[in-house]
Formats: sequence, C-alpha cells, structure tokens
Amino acid sequence: MSQSLSKLYIHIVFHTKYNQDLIKTDVENELYAYLGGILKDNKSVPIAINGIENHVHILCIMSKNIALADLLEELKRNSSRWIKTKSEEYKEFAWQGGYGGFSVSQSKVDVVKRYIENQKEHHKSETFKEEYIRFLKEYGIDYNEDYLWT
Repeated sequence: MSQSLSKLYIHIVFHTKYNQDLIKTDVENELYAYLGGILKDNKSVPIAINGIENHVHILCIMSKNIALADLLEELKRNSSRWIKTKSEEYKEFAWQGGYGGFSVSQSKVDVVKRYIENQKEHHKSETFKEEYIRFLKEYGIDYNEDYLWT
C-alpha cells in the first residue's frame, strides 16, 4: 500500500491548572475558536469544542501526522499564550500538565458531539472531577488521583 490513510476520532479533555475556574464567559467562545484554529493548523479536524470555567472538551479527527501528546502540547501552549493577551485578569492563566484522550467509535461521534455541546447543562448535575473519573473508569485507565488535579 503506497498511501497512509486514517480517520481517528479523539475526545480530548484537559483542565485549568489546579482545576481553577479561569475560563470566563467573556473569552470562552473565542478560546474555543482559537483551539479549533490550532487543530486545523495541525491538520486535524475540529468537530466540537466546549467546556465550562475549569475545563475543555474537544472532539476532533486527528491528523495521521502528529502524535496526541504533540497535538496537546500545541493546543495548550498556544492557547495559554493567547489567552494571557486578552486582559490582565488572564496573565496567570495556565493549563494542567496532563490531559485525557479517549478514542471514539465512528458510530458514537454524534453522541459525543452532543455531550460536548451540552457541557453547561451536564455540569449542573455532575462535577468535572466526577465526570473525569467516570471517563477514566469507563475506559479502564489506571490513574493516581494525587496527580489528576495539578
């Protein structure tokens, strides 16, 4: 086969440093659009981007030419640098050191997209910490809770 082909749907979750409520409504839509631009610059296709004050969910089709860790480094580094220019309020903004990356079956893309689009409603009944631990358990990912929230 002379061609490399792939279509990898990834649900990415990452939060602010120490899980602080730093994403204010005055910048959230711009932030999500900016994250989408970074994805496109890295040959990935954004499908849904949303979140609440302390975390972001992204559903995308990952480029076959970048590793997930490298894509996350680009997303977090560039968006953190960008948001710090928005106002004095954001000068100390930082993302957590890690992230969650979960594979999504093509048959579940619409379900995950709706889930991401409804974050504000969803988080009226479940905290981010509860949500994230649920994802880790559903995917059978071993974790140490001491390191999840830094």
